Amino acid sequence: MSLFGRGAARAASITSAEDLLAERRGRRSAGAVVTNETALRHSAVWACLTLRADLVSTMPVDLYRRVAGVQAEVPKPPVLINPGGEKVDMQEWLWATQFDLDRGGNTFGVVTERNALGLPARIDLVALSDVTVRAKGATITEVRIGTDTYTDERLDDIWHERQYTVAGMPLGLSPVAYAAWSLQESLSAQQFALDWFGGSAIPMAELKNTAKKINKVEAQTAKDFYRAAVANGDLFVHGNDWEYKPIQTVAASSEFLRTREFGLTDIARFFGAPADLIDAAVSTGSITYASMTQRNLQFLIMKLGPAVSRRESALSRLTPKPRFVKLNRNALLAMDPEARARTIKTELDSRQLTPDEARALNDRPPLTDADLAQFDRVFGAPRTQPTEAKA
Repeated sequence: MSLFGRGAARAASITSAEDLLAERRGRRSAGAVVTNETALRHSAVWACLTLRADLVSTMPVDLYRRVAGVQAEVPKPPVLINPGGEKVDMQEWLWATQFDLDRGGNTFGVVTERNALGLPARIDLVALSDVTVRAKGATITEVRIGTDTYTDERLDDIWHERQYTVAGMPLGLSPVAYAAWSLQESLSAQQFALDWFGGSAIPMAELKNTAKKINKVEAQTAKDFYRAAVANGDLFVHGNDWEYKPIQTVAASSEFLRTREFGLTDIARFFGAPADLIDAAVSTGSITYASMTQRNLQFLIMKLGPAVSRRESALSRLTPKPRFVKLNRNALLAMDPEARARTIKTELDSRQLTPDEARALNDRPPLTDADLAQFDRVFGAPRTQPTEAKA
């Protein structure tokens, strides 16, 4: 299929944003080739992906239905507990799918079991690299996973989630494709550093003959001889007539550090994670927050919240209507003990929370009659308000 063009010739070869990127590699400057796999070598990419996957996968999955306009929790089916079978629980399954969604824009699985209602009861995830998709317009017409082909009715056995979509495209787009230019610069800087410290790359320098004055032919011969020697990390053998002076080592090191710094913040933006949350240095100034809760709330609303909502909609397809899935965001909005106590007290005073519910939030059992009697002995029995006499 063609994601970005209409030509029939390209329709058979381009199956993702990475394919379009690969098609254009021959028309750009040489550098590190950026793919979903090579991008993971960059620490900022890895930190962003694992941060988002860790947070989404640790949000409890709850199932609800509305009864008389009230949202009531109902028991979860097995597919929302162990979606990949007995050995793959929901947390592992969510982590793997969120990781693929954030790095590749898509995640795929094969429905291997169904329940009595015909809904998926088990979904075995597959590697993105094993999936090939063909489409007509905005409709997927064929999915190949390894040697297996799914068309027509068999397409119902394919589980597909996507994000970063644009109108008319059946596949989500990968942030790696968008970030490729920034990633290429940073990965090239990394490769330069590895080559330099490994002895196979030398920055521009001065190779001076201290014994005599040499002509152009001799200079070129010496240059070729030196380049051939150091290209593979070999030794450059000479007498007392040549002196090597790496005049740009310091400048190159500074440029490398500058490139790495900009790469971290740029990549963090592409992958939807604040730079400070992945321990990236931010030289443009510091950002302060009143509390950890406010910081997490901003991250949830501005960055992670939309992805969570999309996951809820997709997971709701695994249950019969009118049931729907909610990922418990409170797991992310952790408060410090003092702020938590104030919040619970406010909800108790305003009658939004019962004492038993408040104790349950702190993993404590309801108060017993003996507990209440002890409170009365220590703090005194609560005074009741006198009732007014009727006229």
